[in-house]
Amino acid sequence: MSAQPFANIRIVLVNTSHPGNIGGAARAMKNMGLSRLYLVAPQEYPSDKAVWRSAGATDVLDNAVVVETLDEAIAGCSLVVGTSARERRIPWPLLDPRQCGESVWAEAASHEVALVFGREDRGLTNEELHKCNYHVHIPANPDYSSLNLATAVQVISYEIRMAYLLAAEGKTLPQHQWDMPPVEAQAMESYYEHLEQTLAELDFLDRDNPKQTMTRLRRLYNRIRMDQMELNILRGVLTAVQNYVHYSGKVMTKFGLKPGLDSMRDLTKEVKPRDKSAE
Repeated sequence: MSAQPFANIRIVLVNTSHPGNIGGAARAMKNMGLSRLYLVAPQEYPSDKAVWRSAGATDVLDNAVVVETLDEAIAGCSLVVGTSARERRIPWPLLDPRQCGESVWAEAASHEVALVFGREDRGLTNEELHKCNYHVHIPANPDYSSLNLATAVQVISYEIRMAYLLAAEGKTLPQHQWDMPPVEAQAMESYYEHLEQTLAELDFLDRDNPKQTMTRLRRLYNRIRMDQMELNILRGVLTAVQNYVHYSGKVMTKFGLKPGLDSMRDLTKEVKPRDKSAE
């Protein structure tokens, strides 16, 4: 890590509607020593309201990176954590703020990390949350659980700072051991596209709900977290499967069959095993 302890950690705000919340988030970050702010398609920015609410954290605002998509904001990150205020139909690997702080600090020792915060009124979409390795949930009062965006940033930033201070005291924090570089976010997105394409060619995806299979596979891979060598192996497997499917399709076309798993099963049934007793 750089001489600045939090240099590999970025705070990502998605489609923020009120510029004052951007300023408040910048202030919360600077309070805890964080400085890298990414803004995904903010509705109003730059803004004097953001400067006023930052209460002197204008350097964080001046250096903020404004992008159009979440993919751009998390590019280069090996760990992406998204904030979630509610339970999902398909549960994702979930951290509490303390676990989040420890995991982020341990990863940021040598790799880029992104913490993603959603819109003030509805948070992150399911598609955006699926791009995250983990979700983090702040266990607020269930009778009044709605947190201001800047407050949420403050809570998570505080836990990261506490993990840093514990490490500085020599206390051991959990770490993920890598012998190869961990896979970055954009490489995983490319893999998911390759995987979905291969499953479609195999006619494996549920015709009624094709996204459900991919959602669960995303959750699986986010839970195990691959390194680059493992990803390369799986990409090679997918390519081999695609090559086999394309070759099989040519064979089935030659026999007047429609390419696909159903036709492949029919063709297999027609091939009778050789009678060795007649030899």
